[in-house]
Amino acid sequence: MDKKRNAVMREIIKKVSKNKISTTEVADCLGKTGAIPDIAPINKGHFRVGRVFLAYGYDASNWAIHEQIEGVKEGDIVVVESYNCGKRAAFGELVTKYLILYKDVSAVVVNGYMRDAHRLIKENFPVWCKGVSPIGYFNEQHEKPLATKIVSEWKKKYENAIAICDDGGVVIISSENINREFLRKLDFIELQEDIWHHCVDTKKWSTYDTVCLKKYFDTELLPVELRDKFRAFLKEIERGGRKV
Repeated sequence: MDKKRNAVMREIIKKVSKNKISTTEVADCLGKTGAIPDIAPINKGHFRVGRVFLAYGYDASNWAIHEQIEGVKEGDIVVVESYNCGKRAAFGELVTKYLILYKDVSAVVVNGYMRDAHRLIKENFPVWCKGVSPIGYFNEQHEKPLATKIVSEWKKKYENAIAICDDGGVVIISSENINREFLRKLDFIELQEDIWHHCVDTKKWSTYDTVCLKKYFDTELLPVELRDKFRAFLKEIERGGRKV
Protein backbone atom coordinates (compact mmCIF):
# COMPACT_ATOMS: atom_id res chain seq x y z
CA MET A 1 0.00 0.00 0.00
CA ASP A 2 1.41 3.40 -1.01
CA LYS A 3 1.90 6.23 1.49
CA LYS A 4 -1.08 8.24 0.26
CA ARG A 5 -3.54 5.37 0.61
CA ASN A 6 -2.01 4.37 3.93
CA ALA A 7 -2.66 7.90 5.19
CA VAL A 8 -6.29 7.68 4.03
CA MET A 9 -6.63 4.33 5.81
CA ARG A 10 -5.46 5.94 9.05
CA GLU A 11 -7.98 8.76 8.55
CA ILE A 12 -10.84 6.32 8.02
CA ILE A 13 -9.88 4.28 11.08
CA LYS A 14 -9.60 7.44 13.19
CA LYS A 15 -12.95 8.82 11.99
CA VAL A 16 -14.83 5.55 12.50
CA SER A 17 -13.25 5.02 15.92
CA LYS A 18 -13.73 8.58 17.19
CA ASN A 19 -17.34 8.88 16.02
CA LYS A 20 -18.28 5.26 16.72
CA ILE A 21 -19.65 4.85 13.20
CA SER A 22 -21.55 1.58 13.32
CA THR A 23 -21.34 -1.44 11.05
CA THR A 24 -24.83 -0.53 9.83
CA GLU A 25 -23.71 2.93 8.73
CA VAL A 26 -20.49 1.66 7.15
CA ALA A 27 -22.40 -1.03 5.25
CA ASP A 28 -24.75 1.70 3.98
CA CYS A 29 -21.70 3.61 2.72
CA LEU A 30 -20.70 0.43 0.88
CA GLY A 31 -24.07 0.19 -0.85
CA LYS A 32 -25.43 -2.17 1.81
CA THR A 33 -22.60 -4.66 1.35
CA GLY A 34 -19.39 -5.60 3.17
CA ALA A 35 -20.66 -7.77 6.02
CA ILE A 36 -19.14 -11.16 6.76
CA PRO A 37 -22.31 -13.33 6.80
CA ASP A 38 -23.62 -14.86 10.03
CA ILE A 39 -20.91 -13.37 12.25
CA ALA A 40 -21.89 -12.17 15.73
CA PRO A 41 -20.03 -11.09 18.88
CA ILE A 42 -19.59 -13.54 21.71
CA ASN A 43 -19.54 -10.60 24.13
CA LYS A 44 -21.83 -7.61 23.65
CA GLY A 45 -20.85 -3.96 23.86
CA HIS A 46 -17.47 -4.01 22.14
CA PHE A 47 -16.65 -1.63 19.29
CA ARG A 48 -13.45 -2.17 17.32
CA VAL A 49 -11.97 -0.85 14.09
CA GLY A 50 -8.57 -1.56 12.57
CA ARG A 51 -6.47 -2.89 9.73
CA VAL A 52 -7.21 -6.50 8.82
CA PHE A 53 -4.62 -9.21 9.40
CA LEU A 54 -5.63 -12.36 7.53
CA ALA A 55 -4.96 -15.82 8.90
CA TYR A 56 -6.46 -19.11 7.78
CA GLY A 57 -6.68 -22.76 8.68
CA TYR A 58 -7.45 -25.66 6.39
CA ASP A 59 -8.03 -29.41 6.31
CA ALA A 60 -9.12 -29.33 9.97
CA SER A 61 -5.70 -28.14 11.20
CA ASN A 62 -4.80 -24.83 12.84
CA TRP A 63 -1.04 -25.28 12.36
CA ALA A 64 -0.99 -22.54 9.70
CA ILE A 65 -2.92 -20.15 11.95
CA HIS A 66 -0.34 -20.46 14.73
CA GLU A 67 2.42 -19.85 12.19
CA GLN A 68 0.72 -16.91 10.46
CA ILE A 69 -0.18 -14.92 13.58
CA GLU A 70 3.52 -14.59 14.38
CA GLY A 71 3.40 -11.60 12.02
CA VAL A 72 0.44 -9.77 13.53
CA LYS A 73 0.92 -6.12 14.55
CA GLU A 74 -0.43 -4.04 17.41
CA GLY A 75 -3.90 -2.70 16.66
CA ASP A 76 -4.64 -5.21 13.89
CA ILE A 77 -7.95 -7.02 13.69
CA VAL A 78 -7.21 -10.68 13.10
CA VAL A 79 -9.67 -12.21 10.62
CA VAL A 80 -9.50 -15.99 10.41
CA GLU A 81 -10.85 -17.89 7.41
CA SER A 82 -11.06 -21.67 7.01
CA TYR A 83 -11.29 -24.28 4.30
CA ASN A 84 -12.40 -27.90 4.66
CA CYS A 85 -12.76 -27.61 8.43
CA GLY A 86 -16.46 -28.35 8.89
CA LYS A 87 -17.90 -26.96 12.11
CA ARG A 88 -14.77 -27.48 14.17
CA ALA A 89 -13.52 -24.59 16.30
CA ALA A 90 -10.45 -22.82 14.92
CA PHE A 91 -9.09 -22.14 18.41
CA GLY A 92 -10.17 -20.95 21.83
CA GLU A 93 -9.04 -19.08 24.92
CA LEU A 94 -5.28 -19.69 24.62
CA VAL A 95 -4.81 -18.21 21.14
CA THR A 96 -7.32 -15.44 21.82
CA LYS A 97 -5.54 -14.46 25.03
CA TYR A 98 -2.18 -14.51 23.25
CA LEU A 99 -3.50 -12.21 20.52
CA ILE A 100 -5.46 -9.79 22.71
CA LEU A 101 -3.17 -9.51 25.73
CA TYR A 102 0.31 -10.21 24.40
CA LYS A 103 0.16 -9.16 20.75
CA ASP A 104 -2.21 -6.27 21.55
CA VAL A 105 -4.54 -6.78 18.60
CA SER A 106 -7.84 -4.88 18.59
CA ALA A 107 -10.13 -7.85 17.98
CA VAL A 108 -10.37 -11.43 16.78
CA VAL A 109 -12.86 -12.41 14.06
CA VAL A 110 -13.30 -16.06 13.09
CA ASN A 111 -15.39 -16.79 10.02
CA GLY A 112 -16.22 -20.10 11.60
CA TYR A 113 -16.37 -21.48 15.13
CA MET A 114 -14.50 -21.00 18.40
CA ARG A 115 -14.18 -23.09 21.55
CA ASP A 116 -13.70 -22.41 25.29
CA ALA A 117 -16.83 -20.26 25.17
CA HIS A 118 -17.02 -20.01 28.97
CA ARG A 119 -13.50 -18.56 29.14
CA LEU A 120 -14.03 -16.16 26.24
CA ILE A 121 -17.17 -14.89 27.97
CA LYS A 122 -15.58 -14.68 31.42
CA GLU A 123 -12.63 -12.68 30.09
CA ASN A 124 -14.97 -10.48 28.00
CA PHE A 125 -12.66 -10.75 25.01
CA PRO A 126 -13.57 -8.76 21.86
CA VAL A 127 -14.23 -11.75 19.61
CA TRP A 128 -16.67 -12.36 16.77
CA CYS A 129 -17.53 -15.71 15.16
CA LYS A 130 -20.31 -17.83 13.66
CA GLY A 131 -20.77 -19.90 16.79
CA VAL A 132 -19.07 -22.13 19.32
CA SER A 133 -18.12 -25.79 19.50
CA PRO A 134 -16.10 -27.88 21.95
CA ILE A 135 -14.60 -29.79 19.01
CA GLY A 136 -11.49 -28.04 17.75
CA TYR A 137 -9.10 -28.26 14.83
CA PHE A 138 -6.19 -30.67 15.02
CA ASN A 139 -2.68 -29.29 15.41
CA GLU A 140 -1.02 -31.15 12.59
CA GLN A 141 1.54 -29.77 10.17
CA HIS A 142 0.22 -29.57 6.63
CA GLU A 143 1.68 -31.80 3.97
CA LYS A 144 0.91 -29.26 1.24
CA PRO A 145 -0.13 -25.60 1.05
CA LEU A 146 -3.71 -24.53 0.46
CA ALA A 147 -4.65 -23.97 -3.19
CA THR A 148 -3.40 -20.60 -4.45
CA LYS A 149 -6.81 -19.72 -5.93
CA ILE A 150 -8.51 -19.92 -2.52
CA VAL A 151 -5.83 -17.88 -0.76
CA SER A 152 -5.87 -15.29 -3.55
CA GLU A 153 -9.62 -14.80 -3.14
CA TRP A 154 -9.19 -14.15 0.57
CA LYS A 155 -6.30 -11.78 -0.02
CA LYS A 156 -8.34 -9.82 -2.56
CA LYS A 157 -11.01 -9.30 0.08
CA TYR A 158 -8.86 -8.68 3.16
CA GLU A 159 -5.43 -7.39 2.11
CA ASN A 160 -5.02 -3.70 3.02
CA ALA A 161 -8.63 -3.68 4.26
CA ILE A 162 -10.32 -2.27 7.36
CA ALA A 163 -12.66 -4.19 9.68
CA ILE A 164 -15.39 -2.62 11.80
CA CYS A 165 -16.79 -4.84 14.55
CA ASP A 166 -19.73 -4.14 16.87
CA ASP A 167 -22.94 -5.71 18.12
CA GLY A 168 -24.25 -5.73 14.54
CA GLY A 169 -21.47 -7.99 13.29
CA VAL A 170 -18.39 -7.35 11.16
CA VAL A 171 -18.09 -5.20 8.03
CA ILE A 172 -15.03 -5.07 5.79
CA ILE A 173 -13.94 -1.97 3.88
CA SER A 174 -11.88 -3.48 1.07
CA SER A 175 -8.78 -1.75 -0.26
CA GLU A 176 -10.61 -0.48 -3.36
CA ASN A 177 -12.84 1.64 -1.11
CA ILE A 178 -10.05 3.18 0.92
CA ASN A 179 -10.08 6.63 -0.65
CA ARG A 180 -11.25 10.17 0.05
CA GLU A 181 -14.58 9.51 -1.61
CA PHE A 182 -15.30 6.98 1.13
CA LEU A 183 -14.37 9.53 3.79
CA ARG A 184 -16.96 11.84 2.22
CA LYS A 185 -19.54 9.04 2.36
CA LEU A 186 -18.85 8.56 6.06
CA ASP A 187 -19.39 12.27 6.68
CA PHE A 188 -22.67 12.16 4.79
CA ILE A 189 -24.01 9.06 6.52
CA GLU A 190 -23.46 10.72 9.90
CA LEU A 191 -25.18 13.90 8.72
CA GLN A 192 -28.08 11.91 7.30
CA GLU A 193 -28.54 10.05 10.59
CA ASP A 194 -28.61 13.36 12.48
CA ILE A 195 -31.19 14.77 10.07
CA TRP A 196 -33.39 11.69 10.19
CA HIS A 197 -33.41 11.63 13.98
CA HIS A 198 -34.20 15.35 14.11
CA CYS A 199 -37.11 14.87 11.71
CA VAL A 200 -38.58 11.91 13.61
CA ASP A 201 -37.71 12.82 17.22
CA THR A 202 -38.06 16.60 17.17
CA LYS A 203 -40.37 17.41 14.26
CA LYS A 204 -42.43 14.23 14.82
CA TRP A 205 -42.46 13.35 11.15
CA SER A 206 -43.29 9.83 10.04
CA THR A 207 -40.52 7.59 8.77
CA TYR A 208 -42.30 7.67 5.40
CA ASP A 209 -42.01 11.47 5.19
CA THR A 210 -38.41 11.30 6.38
CA VAL A 211 -36.82 8.31 4.70
CA CYS A 212 -38.96 7.87 1.57
CA LEU A 213 -40.18 11.36 0.65
CA LYS A 214 -37.10 13.08 2.09
CA LYS A 215 -39.04 16.22 2.95
CA TYR A 216 -35.91 17.59 4.62
CA PHE A 217 -34.65 18.50 1.14
CA ASP A 218 -36.67 21.64 1.83
CA THR A 219 -33.71 22.76 3.92
CA GLU A 220 -35.62 25.65 5.51
CA LEU A 221 -37.32 23.00 7.64
CA LEU A 222 -34.00 22.07 9.27
CA PRO A 223 -32.28 23.80 12.21
CA VAL A 224 -29.42 26.11 11.24
CA GLU A 225 -26.56 23.73 12.02
CA LEU A 226 -28.02 20.83 10.04
CA ARG A 227 -29.26 23.16 7.30
CA ASP A 228 -25.82 24.65 6.64
CA LYS A 229 -24.09 21.27 6.61
CA PHE A 230 -26.69 19.73 4.33
CA ARG A 231 -26.66 22.66 1.90
CA ALA A 232 -22.86 22.48 1.71
CA PHE A 233 -23.11 18.77 0.98
CA LEU A 234 -25.72 19.31 -1.75
CA LYS A 235 -23.50 21.91 -3.41
CA GLU A 236 -20.58 19.49 -3.37
CA ILE A 237 -22.78 16.81 -4.93
CA GLU A 238 -23.95 19.22 -7.61
CA ARG A 239 -20.38 20.21 -8.48
CA GLY A 240 -19.34 16.59 -8.76
CA GLY A 241 -22.35 15.56 -10.81
CA ARG A 242 -23.24 12.87 -8.26
CA LYS A 243 -26.56 11.81 -6.77
CA VAL A 244 -27.52 11.60 -3.12
